[in-house]
Amino acid sequence: MAMNNSPPTGVSSTSTSLGPNMDSLGFQAMDSNIPVMPDYLTFTDFGIRTYFDMFKKMEDTFKFCVECKKLPDALPDSKNLRRCKRCQNVYYCSPECQRANWPVHKKFCKKLKLVALDRLVEWLIFTGRKFGFALHAPEDWCWEDWFAMQEHLDEKLGAVLTGRYMTILWANAGKPKPEEGELLESIKRLISDFQSRPITIGLGLHAFSIDPYAKPITVHVAGASHIETFNTRVIDYDELTQIFPGHQGIEVVMVGVDVVDGSIMRPPLTAFGPRGRVYLSSYKGLYHDFWESQVETQQAARPDLVVGFHPGFHACQDLMEGWLPTLLLLRDYKIPTLFTMYNEQELKSSLKILMELETNITGCGANPFASLKPEQVYSCPNKPLVYCSSHYIMFHGLSTNEALHCS
Repeated sequence: MAMNNSPPTGVSSTSTSLGPNMDSLGFQAMDSNIPVMPDYLTFTDFGIRTYFDMFKKMEDTFKFCVECKKLPDALPDSKNLRRCKRCQNVYYCSPECQRANWPVHKKFCKKLKLVALDRLVEWLIFTGRKFGFALHAPEDWCWEDWFAMQEHLDEKLGAVLTGRYMTILWANAGKPKPEEGELLESIKRLISDFQSRPITIGLGLHAFSIDPYAKPITVHVAGASHIETFNTRVIDYDELTQIFPGHQGIEVVMVGVDVVDGSIMRPPLTAFGPRGRVYLSSYKGLYHDFWESQVETQQAARPDLVVGFHPGFHACQDLMEGWLPTLLLLRDYKIPTLFTMYNEQELKSSLKILMELETNITGCGANPFASLKPEQVYSCPNKPLVYCSSHYIMFHGLSTNEALHCS
């Protein structure tokens, strides 16, 4: 049974009224787009025949005892693996393991409940479009203001809550449906997660005084992966047009070895296209190789800004060795650069490395447009949760040896 054509038995196939455009909140029109797999694939390609099967497969990833680490296959009866009733997220193989784990788990149980909810509601999220928001002075930047400025927000959120696929979700998720207020907050967290990347790019352009009204702008996303490119549409960074209405044109090039094939897998521009448009393209490979083969040969434009979302070069020696040529290139060519991190500890570790490389750190601190969606460590959920792009570092060229205090 193809997922796009036939709803499972017991779920009404009656379409809802058109209502507000869900693309404006990062939600596709659910009656015509199912954000699970490409249109040419079917449920049966993955051994999935119903929505219930699909949600079960999604949950199987998290099924292991968080205390003793046993998997369902290691138990006499896989049904003995029971979920924590409070958070609906972590599993235990026995009451003994649950009691032993509670002193640690109780510190994170409430937040892990949000993670479990967002994981399901995220199925409804596909991609997003414009929201109509203009960035002002830095002290004004925050998500509260951003949501307050969205037109017809309540109507759009209401349409998501009452939509057909929200009904399908909770009819098949195998978990109790939360209260409406909890669902609304989950939707907002997921919207922030989607919009955080283009708005962070806007923050970088503003911080480096790069003026999209003066000339076309090129932004390179170094180290891009499936996180930035899976299911990405060519319109997914149009929020930049809302931040800079009437700009001269903005190109965003995703560069990384883990870039996913899709609609943005197209060559970078050599001469910029229409004014007032955001153009997405991508290149599969290491950034310094891209620079040598594309930028230096003028097959791609030299960037006005380079952004790296969670580059992770602080994590281990192998990653650092892979990133070193790119870091030195960005420093020596004096390319304005912004990197984001998951938490303050990552910020400090990354800052130390960049200072050792004698880069000129121009700013660092908490990102006012960090994702509001908490992320758990899958193999060890009882750890402090993190948030995408929660912190940032900016640098430009070689160090001037002036002290910088991060905010």
